[in-house]
Amino acid sequence: MLSLSSQSFRTDPFPTYAALRRDDPVPVVQQPMTGKSWMITRYEDVASALKDPRFTTNMSRVRNAMSWMESPLLPSAFRAMRSNMLSADDPAHRRLRDLVHKAFTPRMIETLGPRIQRITDDLLDRAGSRVNYVELIEDVALPLPLTVISEMLGIPEEDRARFRKWSNAMLEVSSAGALQVVGFVPIVYRMMRYFRQLIAQRRVQPQDDLISELVRAEQDGDRLTEDEMISTIFLLLLAGHETTVNLIASGMLALLEHPDQRACLRENLDLMDSAVEELLRYGSPVEHASPRVVTEDVELHGKLMPKGDFVWLALASANRDESVFPNPDQLDITRTPNKHLAFGLGIHYCLGAPLARLEGKIALRALVERFPQMQLAVPTSQLQWRNAISVRGLKSLPVFLR
Repeated sequence: MLSLSSQSFRTDPFPTYAALRRDDPVPVVQQPMTGKSWMITRYEDVASALKDPRFTTNMSRVRNAMSWMESPLLPSAFRAMRSNMLSADDPAHRRLRDLVHKAFTPRMIETLGPRIQRITDDLLDRAGSRVNYVELIEDVALPLPLTVISEMLGIPEEDRARFRKWSNAMLEVSSAGALQVVGFVPIVYRMMRYFRQLIAQRRVQPQDDLISELVRAEQDGDRLTEDEMISTIFLLLLAGHETTVNLIASGMLALLEHPDQRACLRENLDLMDSAVEELLRYGSPVEHASPRVVTEDVELHGKLMPKGDFVWLALASANRDESVFPNPDQLDITRTPNKHLAFGLGIHYCLGAPLARLEGKIALRALVERFPQMQLAVPTSQLQWRNAISVRGLKSLPVFLR
């Protein structure tokens, strides 16, 4: 049985995905969080499941969907952290999504362009002035989106570093078993206490930020509970920077590994939109969509997934499906059409997709323009990938700028 958390799979899952698409498109897999589960690997099947109400993210709908996430032994804080739009079906999902949607419309995101450009320029000025060797994630790929989403929410600058530690820990939960989860309990309680304090502050002194908007919605009679507010704030902070960190870092790695594509992009920066779409497809910053539970027996390719079973939707596999993308393992920044599933599909399509695209375009353009001689500071084989199953991201990306 395939282990989604094995180090060999985390390092390079794509050959395994290709074999599964060909020979066993709906395999049984082992994963600490959900135990024995199913994984859907082909593009059309993943796209269909993302829109199929029989595959729900709301675990409470199916009573026999038991994992440590649903266990009565689990501290209530963990269950409270699931009170967000990602873990809800309509109409509850629509209610929560509508509260924050207006801040993530393409028109609103475009107004952030100048601010994102200034942050990027400042980060690259600092990185370029210090030394030739930099750690691209810590110096650029992480602080850019974390600063942007923190400013949107109203998270004070002095608190952002500790939030990064919290979010890293929470992502590691996806590859942890029941006993290991105990170690995360203090982190969850610290996060919840911090967010409760922010909410209390905004009730007294509202500001022009998303947290104040959530508080106002509650006060206007929207029946938004405090747990829902806390969980939504955490989701926005987490999703608001994780995808972009991995897009910038993995995208830059792909360009470094394909110098012909990097040269092509530098010579024709009008290809940046197309390049970002291809880097999203090629690298799949979100490797698996949020785990689903089947609400009734579902048969697919001769496999019966019983009601209550967990299902993983492999976005990274779907984005390399040879039946949809010619030469899927080849990076082609001119690829068209490019209907990748990097941001999902259906009601849970990533709310922050316009923001991630804009941040990715600005950061990658600046890196390609300013540091044309950039190269990896270590062999590719020495790069390490994070243990989190839901996202595909590097732990670090050391480079020489020139």
